[in-house]
Amino acid sequence: MKKLKSLLFTLFLVVSANQLFAHALWIETKTAGNIGKSHEVKIYYGEYATNEREETAKWYSDVKTFSLWLTAPGQEKVKLNTQEGDNFYGATFTPEKDGVYTLTVVHEAKELGGTTKYEFSSIASVAVGKAAEINLSPIANSLKISAKEAKEFKNNTEVNVKAELNGKPLVNKPVSVFSPEGWTKEYTTDGNGNITFKPLWPGRYVLEVSNFEKTTGDHHGKTYSAIWQGATSSFEVSK
Repeated sequence: MKKLKSLLFTLFLVVSANQLFAHALWIETKTAGNIGKSHEVKIYYGEYATNEREETAKWYSDVKTFSLWLTAPGQEKVKLNTQEGDNFYGATFTPEKDGVYTLTVVHEAKELGGTTKYEFSSIASVAVGKAAEINLSPIANSLKISAKEAKEFKNNTEVNVKAELNGKPLVNKPVSVFSPEGWTKEYTTDGNGNITFKPLWPGRYVLEVSNFEKTTGDHHGKTYSAIWQGATSSFEVSK
């Protein structure tokens, strides 16, 4: 009987860990903005590929206590106030000049998943005026993934994506691309941390990459033996 209970508990931990690995935090916002016009932002937690957006009351650990930061062209980043919805947190900002506006989230969950520490992060960029290159270097997130340009992409045109870890290219790592039609494909980054793909449908696409390392440390008074980091970004595609 004890062995059966132990086995069931182990299976529970495995299922819970797998669920955590599948879930992600991502930012949704219009890819293009306008000077003087309020711009809406929403943050979700769940699985974009299956259109699963968890109710905020069910978000893992203290993930809902994340901070949303905005970096405007030529300015220091500022924290945006967020309001809780049924299955998202929302915020707004108003662009004051042309350029790329970058929204970022990075949050370490207070609770461990077994003996693993979890970090959720996301990046979204808004182009005001002409499309422009996205500079990842000033973004504090240790694990980053993003399209190289801030713009609304077109169907069947190449999207160039870059992934970084601690300021260096994330080499030979799988990147998942989720489409608005439920289509998912995995790519592998090259020697410069890049992937390229062509979107097949209009709508929002979400990019996701993760990093897992065996390491030990203390987190809120508990010892962990591994760290899992998950990073996302999203952008829009038109016909």
